[in-house]
Amino acid sequence: MNQNHTFADTALGLPEDIRHLKEYGDFENAIRLIDLRLENEDLPQCMRRNYEAQKEIMRRMPDLYPYTKAAALDRIRQDIPDFTMEELEHYIDLGRVTWHYIRGELRLLRSFFGTLRKTQPEFAARLPQQAPQTGASHELLDRNARLDRAARLMREKGSMSARIRVRAQIAIADDAFVPGETYRVWLPIPAACIQQSEIRLLDFSSQPAFIAPEDAAQRTVYWEETMVKNHPFWVEYSYVHTAPFADPAARPADPVQPTFFTGETAPHIVFTPYIRALCAELSAGTDDPVEKARRFYDYVTQQVKYSFAPDYFTLPDIAETCLKTCRGDCGIQALAFVTLCRCAGIPAKWQSGLEVDPDSIGQHDWAMFYIAPFGWMFADPSFGGSAWRAGNPVRHNHYFGNLDVYRCVTVNGFQQDFEPASRFWRADPYDNQLGEVECSTRSLLPRELDYDLKVVDFQEI
Repeated sequence: MNQNHTFADTALGLPEDIRHLKEYGDFENAIRLIDLRLENEDLPQCMRRNYEAQKEIMRRMPDLYPYTKAAALDRIRQDIPDFTMEELEHYIDLGRVTWHYIRGELRLLRSFFGTLRKTQPEFAARLPQQAPQTGASHELLDRNARLDRAARLMREKGSMSARIRVRAQIAIADDAFVPGETYRVWLPIPAACIQQSEIRLLDFSSQPAFIAPEDAAQRTVYWEETMVKNHPFWVEYSYVHTAPFADPAARPADPVQPTFFTGETAPHIVFTPYIRALCAELSAGTDDPVEKARRFYDYVTQQVKYSFAPDYFTLPDIAETCLKTCRGDCGIQALAFVTLCRCAGIPAKWQSGLEVDPDSIGQHDWAMFYIAPFGWMFADPSFGGSAWRAGNPVRHNHYFGNLDVYRCVTVNGFQQDFEPASRFWRADPYDNQLGEVECSTRSLLPRELDYDLKVVDFQEI
């Protein structure tokens, strides 16, 4: 059995004594107690699988939370010298900073500073301001103007298309490289989907051992090499991305709706008592699936604040945690929307890959939902939420039913296997946007890898 499949069993939770140790950050003793339980030959297999996954989660936790409050304050004061501990503690109390106990001490998430910079305007205003790039047009500088223009063109023309060329690279960090070791490398490439066509793989660092089919749920190009000297692996590809326009309110929904993609997928798409109660509360007074999906979208975009997340590998029940804490990154928000839709009987699924525009490229996640007679439509709670907080109702409405042309889809399914499958715990068993590497004994962690993405060409067509 692929051990990454055992994450479904982490939905079983932990016994009280081990759970308390995990919550306190005493991972060594929690793992010691787990090993004692594993000595019981009569232990149910589902719990055995859960324990093994939980052990790996706890092994990774300390590295994700390196900052004490004092160290975090020192980091902030590098850019804001008059920032106070009281201000930092206020952000912690408001839930704007993710933390965990590590050996009984409160520690902040590695990306806490980036979260504050991205989500707290008053914090960002106190940071040193960088000068705009010389010679760039206003529209290239203004990402919001670009998205507003895309929404307008999609509505006017029915769709918007672009031919995009990207170079993606992954490399082993020099301090993690072992000469003579055999490495297996997966690098994401465009997948066939509603939005993409004319997918071409143009060049490679070396001949791949395998190229996954275009309909692979998490499509990659794969190398396997015994490496004497360290070197990067890269692929250059092009594709046509077409963003179709949909108006979910254009006509009534059919009286009978399909039931595919409406089930649970443990551990993160689970209809817990809270999810069921919230779904019922938000759905009260309507049987219209479009109205229900819109209420779920409005709730996530207006209540959930963007926050960089820890590695998904370490997270429990993503959807419920997001909807209880009201924070999460783009993928976590998308999963919350998907889970509410499925709980209401509305087909929904995950899609992800890259955000690609003429000036920049980075990771992104969003959701799809299906309502007859419209078919599959899209929702981007992250982009919709930022538009709502910016006071832009037109763009907020756009991202219920639609996306934009600035995308590359590499993942059409959450919690899916690579082709060929990984032999060890993956760096991220749920998603894949930058690629992964494993050696003969384990998968390499993200901090042991260097990634590089470049937009080679972007032409509207």
